Amino acid sequence: MNLKNSIVLIVLLMISQSVFSQNWPSKPITLVVSYPPGGSADTMARSLSGPLGKALGTTIIVDNKPGASGQIAAAHVAKSAGDGYTLMLDASSFAVNPGLFKKLSYDSTKDFKVLGLLALFPNFLLSNPNFPVKNVKELVGMAKNKPDEIAYATSGNGSAQHMAGAMFEIKADIKMQGIPYKGGALAVNDVMAGQVPIMFGTIASTKSYVDAKKLNALAVTSKKRVSIMPEVPTMAEAGLPAYEVYEWNAIFAPAGTPDAITKKLSEAIAIAMQSGEMKDRVSSLGGEVYQGSLTEANQYIQQQMQEWAKIIREKNISPN
Repeated sequence: MNLKNSIVLIVLLMISQSVFSQNWPSKPITLVVSYPPGGSADTMARSLSGPLGKALGTTIIVDNKPGASGQIAAAHVAKSAGDGYTLMLDASSFAVNPGLFKKLSYDSTKDFKVLGLLALFPNFLLSNPNFPVKNVKELVGMAKNKPDEIAYATSGNGSAQHMAGAMFEIKADIKMQGIPYKGGALAVNDVMAGQVPIMFGTIASTKSYVDAKKLNALAVTSKKRVSIMPEVPTMAEAGLPAYEVYEWNAIFAPAGTPDAITKKLSEAIAIAMQSGEMKDRVSSLGGEVYQGSLTEANQYIQQQMQEWAKIIREKNISPN
């Protein structure tokens, strides 16, 4: 192919992409969720589908593809056509997986475009009411005196709760034992029963137990106190100023999606997340709508990948 024909082909391709993006969307968009129905990621997806569909002028279909810590959904979307009709809503495990698993069937950085970081959700540091510590300072003191003797429950190795606990160990310079369960509900039940003394848990899934005095909330892992439980101190207030952890949700598109379409999607996501409906929903789950730019969202997710990879290496965490 000579230079003239190459230039013509490039121009025609640019024109066809422009026409396509102008007519987009012309059919429903599938939002693949990396977790099962009923969880926090699924709740965010289904809450967002209405406002986002309204902003785009189409229907958003939520399609749950759970399994393998989000890898099944990510692999599916990474291999999907980059036409803007297949997107993914994932959680903070997206940033953990590259450091946790020796091999992924996709490249977390190269195979996706970040369309928007939706919201940040802090955790509670929780204890059984009969456990003889009433604050973070007492917990750290006990752990220093009894290295590796205090256990914390998690929903599995490499889970968000496990990573929060591992970071706590590092920032507090203590050693504890992470006890993996097959799901967060089982972990919560055993902490309430006193089988394991402490855990990190999402506000949405544990607030009712704190209200019922079945669990004590020792601290919240955000920079500032949460509006729905303002009496719970932050980690900084409790003596660990360097500790800050959030679970989060973000939306991704396959890397080959045209810039014109990703721009439309990002703008629509931002509009939807600023709606009163979404702000109220996120607040009810104990989180805050992300306020940064798309560039800042990309930087945040990359920083999360680096930070979790470092902690995984330092604590020698494996998925099994």
